[in-house]
Amino acid sequence: MQVLIVFVPMAIAVSLGFLVAFLWASRAGQFEDLETPSHRILLEE
Repeated sequence: MQVLIVFVPMAIAVSLGFLVAFLWASRAGQFEDLETPSHRILLEE
């Protein structure tokens, strides 16, 4: 049970880190255009 004292805060910290990274990426416009890059490889000359 002593290990829970270490792992629960670590899990919360990692989760908050992923949440911050996701919010930063979404505000930076990372997820705005999901279709064009996949079509670009097919239409490149």
